[in-house]
Amino acid sequence: MPRWMIRIFLSQARRLRNGWWITAFLIVLASLLFPAIMASAHWDRPLAMPEQALIILIATMAIQKLRRRPVFEVVGRLDRRWSAQLALGAVLGAALMAAPALFLTLKGWVHWEAVFADPPALWSAVALMTAAAAAEELLFRGLLFQRLIDGVGVWPAQILISLLFFLTHMGNPGMEGSIRLLAGANIFLASILFGLAYVRTRSLALPFGLHLSANLTQGVVLGFGVSGAAEPSLLTPLFRIERDWLTGGAFGLEGSLPGLIAVIVLLAALAVAGRGKSTLPYSPASRIAP
Repeated sequence: MPRWMIRIFLSQARRLRNGWWITAFLIVLASLLFPAIMASAHWDRPLAMPEQALIILIATMAIQKLRRRPVFEVVGRLDRRWSAQLALGAVLGAALMAAPALFLTLKGWVHWEAVFADPPALWSAVALMTAAAAAEELLFRGLLFQRLIDGVGVWPAQILISLLFFLTHMGNPGMEGSIRLLAGANIFLASILFGLAYVRTRSLALPFGLHLSANLTQGVVLGFGVSGAAEPSLLTPLFRIERDWLTGGAFGLEGSLPGLIAVIVLLAALAVAGRGKSTLPYSPASRIAP
């Protein structure tokens, strides 16, 4: 085979290039999703979010097996450090949504009513959001993102994945008018935030904790929409002003100016806190020889 053709497939280290691993991942993912979607259509039901998360995990495990790399390289080692990062993400995610909600409350623009929600409905919402956050973090901060980092660098990978993350939310309910601009910026920067959380820790624990806790706090606790989707909640916000750019309206705090400011502040804080740390997708010490 000519040398130029070898270079298309192999790096100077004689390893398959990251672009081909990304292609292989997408092919495996599609080969799993297609029959699952067809089966769901046959049974006249949507493909459940836990099923989607499981399919993404299986595709990730398959590619890691082909690469002769451990799965913990993608998700992080499931140890005490992983648990601590998950807990930190939960705290930061809750603060991310509680801060703009508190601002709106103090300004008198929102007040609250308690809701006597059905406990099974609440647990069902929690389970759905957990599966959704797991699926999205595996897809957008997992193997795809990490191979992009290795291939083109951190910030090009961040921009590409965040654009994809934004595009997948474009069809959400309520994504229109002034909300589209604010929600689009918020979703794009939230993806940058989750990506930076991975880069700083080389684990999915912190971004998963951030993502899940923000959705739970916004939806199940405070009663706002979550990217336009309404869920059972403990509280219901009652708006005293009709300015969706301030409250987010039915879309949720993600579509509000205070929500956008909260994301920017947390993103800046994480960037400053992690300044000078390695941005390798995983520690060189953790590498296992192929």
